[in-house]
This record gives sequence, C-alpha cells and structure tokens, in this order.
Amino acid sequence: MSSLTHVLYLHGFRSSPLSAKAQFLTAWFEKHLPDAVWCCPQLPASPQESAALIHNLVKDWPKNKMLVIGSSLGGFYATWLAAQMRCKALLLNPAVHPARDLANYIGEHPVWQNPEDTIFFNPDYIDELKALYVGEGLAWLNDKASVTFTPDAKEMMAVIATGDEVLDWREMSARYAHVQQHIIQGSNHGLSDFEVHWPMVQTFLTLDLI
Repeated sequence: MSSLTHVLYLHGFRSSPLSAKAQFLTAWFEKHLPDAVWCCPQLPASPQESAALIHNLVKDWPKNKMLVIGSSLGGFYATWLAAQMRCKALLLNPAVHPARDLANYIGEHPVWQNPEDTIFFNPDYIDELKALYVGEGLAWLNDKASVTFTPDAKEMMAVIATGDEVLDWREMSARYAHVQQHIIQGSNHGLSDFEVHWPMVQTFLTLDLI
C-alpha cells in the first residue's frame, strides 16, 4: 500500500484543473488511492498569490507522506514548494525561467480549457516569479531567490519531452540534472500521451494499485 496520504496537483500557465492531465490524475487517484487527500486548485495569475494559496493548502500536511505534481509553470511552483517542504515532487515539462519567458505574455489571455475565461498577466508578476526561484544553476537570480535547494534525487523526478514546442527540453534537463529524469522522445508540451508514461511514473512514486 502506498505511503502517500496527500497529493497536490499544480497546473500551468493559462491552464486549469480541467486540463487533460489533471482530469486523468483526478480519476486515477479517486479510483486507486481513494483515502488520500487530492487537491487540484485553480491558481491565480499572480505568482505571489499562487504561492500563498499553495502554502495555505499544504501547511498542515505531513511532509514525508505528501506529493506535489506540477506541470509547466506548475512545475516551477512545485520546485518552490518542494524546497519549502522537503517533500516528494513530480515535475512535468517544468518551466525553468518563467520570469524570462512570460515577459512576452503581459496582458490578457484566454484559459486553454475554456476560452471564455481569461487571465491578466500583470508586469509586476515578473518580479513575483523571480522571488520564487530556488536551487542551483540560477546564479544570475540568486539575489532574489528565496530558498537554495539541493533535493534528494530519490524524492524528485522530472518528466521531459523532447518534442515540447513551448520549452527547450535541453534547458529543462540541465536545470534538473541532479534529480531523476524520464526523457520522452517526441510528445509535446501538454504531454498528450501522458497516460502511456504514467505506469513508469508510478514506479518512481512507489504507488501500489488497490
């Protein structure tokens, strides 16, 4: 039986709990780990507000029995949370330098799963992102980083697709060179074939089916 009792899923930029991966994992955990607390919040556009929300959700969770899963920008947030909590983390095509990349996305954008919903990315959010950077390999932002993080490689895995059309897979691989990696040849940023790779990820998470 799995030792996990609490699981948090963090979606990416312009995404939501209605994303394909979030829906797949929601259904999987409800079926196979029904006693675990499953949390998949809608994150605010503000990184600072997102960090506050995440902190409030998990502040009382058992660090040694929790898992955070983060996709894209959610992977960036998951790295920050893992640095705070020293918990197990699964990163799916994680954003490496979102302050750099999202500087081109200032303004209003539709949410992928429901174009009628929009978010507004404020210029101030760039500095909020910089304040959340953690770990080695980011020396150019160390003056703004809130935490220095060298995780136990057994506690973190990065799933990286070489076919990611949004993020450079080589940059992701270099950023997380110190943790376990599963490199997918091809696929895409949204990991539309995620279900194919999930059994391998289960092995990392030591999840036993019930």
